[in-house]
Amino acid sequence: VFRNVGDARSATAKAQIAMLSTALDAYRLDNGRYPSTAQGLGALWEKPRVDPPANWRQPYLRKPVPLDPWGRAYVYLAPGTANPSGFDLSSWGADGRPGGEGED
Repeated sequence: VFRNVGDARSATAKAQIAMLSTALDAYRLDNGRYPSTAQGLGALWEKPRVDPPANWRQPYLRKPVPLDPWGRAYVYLAPGTANPSGFDLSSWGADGRPGGEGED
């Protein structure tokens, strides 16, 4: 049973990351770039106060940015380290640290 809970959390994190990535792409279409790391994922819900874009048109999500299934904020970097022309978006999992295996 506990293994299934971990699998469900991992699946939820993957689905949320996909949803946030789609919203980030919509933001980029309107504004010509992804939100900066300083603006963060909150720029998908409210117009950023840091370097506000002129073409911000909407909340890009139906609800505020969710926490990951372990109750932590998703890790967002733009430009990304792994994706320097885009963004990096991840969850650090159950242990809250980078790397790891399984639910971590």
